[in-house]
Amino acid sequence: MSAEAADREAATSSRPSTPPQTIWFEFLLDEGLLEKHLQKCYPDPSPIQLIIQFLEQASKPSVNEQNQVHPPSDNKRNRTLKLLALKVAAHLKWDLEVLEKSLSVPVLNMLLNELLCISKVPSGVKHVDLDLCSLPPTTTMAILVYNRWAVRTTVQSSFPVKQLKAGPPQLNIMSQMLQEKELTDNILKVLKEQAEDSILVLERALQLTTDLYVHTMKTLDQIVGESCLTNGDTESSTAGLQISMDEMHCQVCYDLGTVFFSQGSSSPPIYEKAKEHLFKTNELLSKIGAELVHCQIDQKRLDGYCQACAVLTDPCEVNELQLTTYGRVHHCIKSSNYQGLIEIFLNDNVTLSLLSHFRQSVLRDLFQMAHNGDKDVQEVCFKVCICNTIRDVLEQQMIGVTFHQLMLKPTKERIDFLLEACTRSLNLDQTSEEIKRHMATFLKNICQSLDDPQFVFMISSHELCTKLLTDEERKQILDQMRKRSPRAKLSAKPLTVFYDIPASASVSIGQLEHQLILTVDSGRIRQILIELHGMTSDRQFWTVSNKWEVPTVYGGVILGIKDNLTRDLVYILMAKGLHCIMIKDFAHARQLHSTCLELVTEFSPKLRQVMLNEMLLLDISAHKAGTESAGERPPADLVSRVRGYLEMRLPVYPGGKMSSRHSAMLREDIPLRQILTEECVASMLNWKENEYLSLQIPAPLIQNNPFVKLGQLLAATCKELPGPKESRRTAKDLWDVVVQIFCLSNQHKRINDGRISLIKYRESTLGIMRRSELVTFIKRLSDPLILTILISLFVKLHNIVRDDIVNDATAEYMSIWPTSVPNLQSVDVEAVAVTMKEIVTYSLSINSNNHYWLTTQADIYFATNQFSAALHFYIQAGAICSDFFNKCVPSDVYTDMVLKRMIKCCSMLNCHTQVAILCQFLKEVDYMTAFKALQEQNSHDAMDSYYDYIWDITILEYLTHIHHKRGETDKRQIAIKAIGQSELNSSNPEEVLQLAAQKRQKKFLQAMAKLYF
Repeated sequence: MSAEAADREAATSSRPSTPPQTIWFEFLLDEGLLEKHLQKCYPDPSPIQLIIQFLEQASKPSVNEQNQVHPPSDNKRNRTLKLLALKVAAHLKWDLEVLEKSLSVPVLNMLLNELLCISKVPSGVKHVDLDLCSLPPTTTMAILVYNRWAVRTTVQSSFPVKQLKAGPPQLNIMSQMLQEKELTDNILKVLKEQAEDSILVLERALQLTTDLYVHTMKTLDQIVGESCLTNGDTESSTAGLQISMDEMHCQVCYDLGTVFFSQGSSSPPIYEKAKEHLFKTNELLSKIGAELVHCQIDQKRLDGYCQACAVLTDPCEVNELQLTTYGRVHHCIKSSNYQGLIEIFLNDNVTLSLLSHFRQSVLRDLFQMAHNGDKDVQEVCFKVCICNTIRDVLEQQMIGVTFHQLMLKPTKERIDFLLEACTRSLNLDQTSEEIKRHMATFLKNICQSLDDPQFVFMISSHELCTKLLTDEERKQILDQMRKRSPRAKLSAKPLTVFYDIPASASVSIGQLEHQLILTVDSGRIRQILIELHGMTSDRQFWTVSNKWEVPTVYGGVILGIKDNLTRDLVYILMAKGLHCIMIKDFAHARQLHSTCLELVTEFSPKLRQVMLNEMLLLDISAHKAGTESAGERPPADLVSRVRGYLEMRLPVYPGGKMSSRHSAMLREDIPLRQILTEECVASMLNWKENEYLSLQIPAPLIQNNPFVKLGQLLAATCKELPGPKESRRTAKDLWDVVVQIFCLSNQHKRINDGRISLIKYRESTLGIMRRSELVTFIKRLSDPLILTILISLFVKLHNIVRDDIVNDATAEYMSIWPTSVPNLQSVDVEAVAVTMKEIVTYSLSINSNNHYWLTTQADIYFATNQFSAALHFYIQAGAICSDFFNKCVPSDVYTDMVLKRMIKCCSMLNCHTQVAILCQFLKEVDYMTAFKALQEQNSHDAMDSYYDYIWDITILEYLTHIHHKRGETDKRQIAIKAIGQSELNSSNPEEVLQLAAQKRQKKFLQAMAKLYF
């Protein structure tokens, strides 16, 4: 056994250890250490952390012997620390993007003020009063860096920021946060007052005609050596990192442009100044090229600014129109230059520079103008629609219904433009064969949909068609045209054998139905249904597959459509769309739903609203499956649509007022699915829209919809959570609602002898919803705080109804709930326990790294005597909080109660040596339990292999005594070897003993993790 222990010790000592982190004061002792540290690939601490540490230490107030606090003294230590912070910033090349992202406003303000000081900027004089041309280059550059930061910070502070809500912090942390916030507010107030001066300084900087220099680590060292000189006229003032005049102008123009753009919302003429500076930035970037030294500009963001300026202002030069295609489109619409607009769209079919969504939005605006009475726009709408359709064909996208509707009334001019657009958009020499086949299929489908043979001849005989379509395909087109129009004489002498073939003779109805079941392409579905209805008119093709299901509330409306083809198409499109959502194929689901929406818009406002609701559910599901899992906020438009849907469900009250939109919806008696309401309320909770749910949602909606009421109570509880006393009122309301759901109703039953027996087995009908509905709703939630509140509620309720204090489970925020239930006998204990387990399990499937949830899960297993599983989750909770036990486990995670439960789990699993080791973890070592465990000879753990993890000398001495008494010489020697380790000597300083204990705790817990994970 001793040989095995020695081997294990050798293996442990041979493992590579993490290098210790360099501490800030080491840089004071070694002047060359900072440069070596920053040259590492991944320095630890990072440059940003070093700046924070240096400035934090330099700004610490001093305390004298009388405990009086004095401002930080201006001594050599503090000056050196500030210099070190400046050298780290110089290493980062004074990149404000990096500094602003990682440093708080007070820290960055202190850093830049030190830069002004060391650059010899005259004190007591406003920067706007200084002549930048007469100052040394490094001094001028320091002034520009500071004023750039000032205006950028002013703009950034004007943006609304939603504060993240955390649990109740400790008093000292709250005090620090308030002090930092107050300091930040004071700095922002000064910066806003000086904003105009800062803008003037930057504008004057654009008049400079010489290169500038910014401090490097080397020049900062030179400044310290040249401190005897004055006025900043030193060697270092013309040394350092050289910034060219063009690069400096480029960065300043960009910052000024963004400032003016932010001010444009209150004063639109300022957008002209923003455009001037931003366009100038683009020119300078093109001139400078890729060799940027100091300038940090996001090209995509700059392009976005330029596009926005082109839209918000009137272009005055042709060159400006050529900078952005988006600006040219808006200018054409504003000036009614529709021919220019069509040219842009035709050219874009080749360059593909405009987004498809943008092109569609332009078409919708044109349709709106035509709807409002602008007759000149009607033909433009058709041409733009053709351009967009060809773009969809080239990108292999689904063709919208709008194009087919416009082609119902073709004219010679429209067909000519269609062929022209196809020809200009398709370069036959460079286009792939796949795209050529898509274009050929598109033209063939148009020919098949046209009734006038003249137009069919125009298309089929066009040069493009002769190149794209085979002779066989062109013959098929003429054949189908003849079958649809028997009176049309397509040929003076038709070929009998060819033209006598019946239409679709080679494709049976069964094969078409099979294709209908398999395809998810809406255009193909429509085409198949048209062919099927052309073959037979007495079939209901929505019954082809028993897998096609639409919600019952919609069935009556859809099946009430009189036209058989339209009814089949709507039913199948919706059924397939819902199936695609279920399998998370959101791209096809969106295509199918969009086609269905365009179809029903033509004849049924009721079904149009139904499809809009289903599109909302689709967007919620897509966001949940995609970006929400990554923690991203939903688009503002989606949040607004969810609110609109919830408020659409407002009930009607006699004599009450409602909007025309709501009244119209109610007159149409629009069918609504319950899942939509659940998803909308759950989404608002997941998106942390607690302000809306708790305060802004209409009261009638809360009173009449149980899910909205539950969401309102959850949001109000979370909103008031930081203050436990204030949150107890809303928490009490939520508690009462949930308890009522889990109550049993008393059912009286008369037995044979006439007596009445009392049977309790039915779920109460007094709750706002059924238990299954509550659990289903909870499983739509993903916000950690909401799930924590629900876990806390059910754990508290379970503890009360179970009434077993020894096995009580724990959770966060337990104190906000009531401590008793008035009618305890009516609560279904089993249902509460099952629901609690189900919610905890679901929450861990959302986030398996929440140590509070893991501890609650462990408590549940502990209460049901599943000790191995309980240990698994207790250890997992500790591992997550301590970087797999490389750090100490926080005391609020491994409390004495948790440790005692872990001890009991090990004891019940007959792992008695583990019991003894865990007894050391308690605040007061439980020697009685440890000694009793060590007396057990039938232990199912590694026994003496664990002795290396014992640091308590008393336990080790008892082990030596036990093994001597039993005559176990080998084990006694292992215990003696453990006692003899120098780091366990009781004469050692307390710090050494603590380090020895922490080392053994880490190794033991890691060994336990490998055993129970």
